[in-house]
Amino acid sequence: MNASRFGDLEVIARAPRGKPKATPLLFIHGAYAAAWCWDEHFLPFFAEQGYDCYAVSLSGHGGSRGREHLDSFGIDHYVKDVVEVATQLPAPPVLVGHSMGGMVAQKYLESHEAPAVALLASVPPQGLWAAALGLAFQKPGLLRDLNKLLGGTQVALDTLREAMFAQPIDLDDLARYYRRMQPESHLAIWDMTLFNLPLPSRMRVPPLLVLGGEHDHLIPTSQVEMTARSYGVEAEIFPGMGHGLMLERDWRKVAERVLAWLREQGI
Repeated sequence: MNASRFGDLEVIARAPRGKPKATPLLFIHGAYAAAWCWDEHFLPFFAEQGYDCYAVSLSGHGGSRGREHLDSFGIDHYVKDVVEVATQLPAPPVLVGHSMGGMVAQKYLESHEAPAVALLASVPPQGLWAAALGLAFQKPGLLRDLNKLLGGTQVALDTLREAMFAQPIDLDDLARYYRRMQPESHLAIWDMTLFNLPLPSRMRVPPLLVLGGEHDHLIPTSQVEMTARSYGVEAEIFPGMGHGLMLERDWRKVAERVLAWLREQGI
């Protein structure tokens, strides 16, 4: 692993042993997280497959700039972060976005091209509103705790388990992930809910992969399917998995599907 700096942005990079493939991969994390969530499994996996891999911590996250004024960052700021990293890579990267990171990837496509984009449990282009309403009715306690976490208040460890995982997870791993979680920008949440939604009509949509988890409470399968329909592709849902597709016990199934899709695109 190489924890590097791209200006004031933290980027975790992993390179393959031999000559890398021509197209690098750039991973974009979701809310409350940072680049670390990709380095648990996905970055080593794809580096072993020959890809130069990079995961950015968006402004206000992880070791990147602006932790002290997180709430000033919206989705457009996060898109600029991705542009800042992508333009320094040896070639235009494939974007892999999870949850909020999927929204950022979609907004990126309004003004930039990418060879391909994979959306994992992504916020749909219609925004968070429907998902938040569903959570309010079905899991009001979880929604309340997520709002506490948004503002930096400590919540129970089981909140993270319920939000991210449908499969068994080692308690030590869960506690380690919890320690690395952080507040999220209120501005970014409002952008994703209502005020700065993606406009597919502005995009030159590249090959697109849309994945979700069967038991995802945050971005349920209906929302994943909505995203897929918006871009004219089929959603693929992983049985028995929750929101944290890259951290779940069966993460390898998700990684292998992304890998097979990359190969289908000749990447």
